[in-house]
Amino acid sequence: METLTVGGVKIYWLQGGVTHMDGGAMFGVVPKPLWSRKYPVNEKNQIELRTDPLFFQYEGKNILIEAGIGNGKFDDKQKRNYGVHEESEIQKSLEALGLSTDDIDIVLMTHMHFDHACGLTKYENSELVSTFPNASIYTSEVEWNEMRNPNIRSGNTYWKQNWESIQHQVKTFKEEIEILPGIKMIHTGGHSDGHSIITLNLNGEKLIHMADIMPTHAHRNPLWVLAYDDYPMTSIYAKEKWINKAIDEDSWFIFYHDAHYRAVKWNNGGEVVEAVERKR
Repeated sequence: METLTVGGVKIYWLQGGVTHMDGGAMFGVVPKPLWSRKYPVNEKNQIELRTDPLFFQYEGKNILIEAGIGNGKFDDKQKRNYGVHEESEIQKSLEALGLSTDDIDIVLMTHMHFDHACGLTKYENSELVSTFPNASIYTSEVEWNEMRNPNIRSGNTYWKQNWESIQHQVKTFKEEIEILPGIKMIHTGGHSDGHSIITLNLNGEKLIHMADIMPTHAHRNPLWVLAYDDYPMTSIYAKEKWINKAIDEDSWFIFYHDAHYRAVKWNNGGEVVEAVERKR
């Protein structure tokens, strides 16, 4: 379990499962000879994308960022299409820290696509129940509304089984919310209409989780956006704003999907100056 300590707060990457998605879709119009230099691709043209939630304790609260892909949510066809080679082991990860899913107080959901939200619910005796029954689950109002009323495109990623059992736990916001002092969720749109990023100011040291507008370190270029993005120009504008701001503030960039880096710091020249690599 990789960790990063910033501002006296220790962040853990839990085992949330893995997907393998089409590399062309993940890098949009960027030619393969360019993106494949920065991120490895397999013989099926798929890239490995972790779905590993971030856990930390702050202000007396147990906090998760994202929820993993859960267990038993995919049929064989979906496992094949999404390259799901392993599912969540969040319970085991928390047990290693002396905790259980019942101990989670807050779950921060940047958006509610299936690869982020499947872990919010689990099967008990063939019934879907909340994985984190005592948690407040935060997402933007726009995201929550579309989750429950998807359109012809987004219906493929907003699944009823991921929200019905947790709707009484969900708290929404419009543009920005400070969850605890120094922990903010900010609505950006782009990847989805309701997509948000998370900024952390932990005792004067800063981190940023840009979620799926920058899912891996290889997406640092503002123009390298996903074919999956519903509003790609919105993603580009948000990336230009927040990447530059974070670098100027000496922030750590932390990742949910990156299979190679858990966290990086860049300088203004685009060079990685510090990193937490994922152990294999």
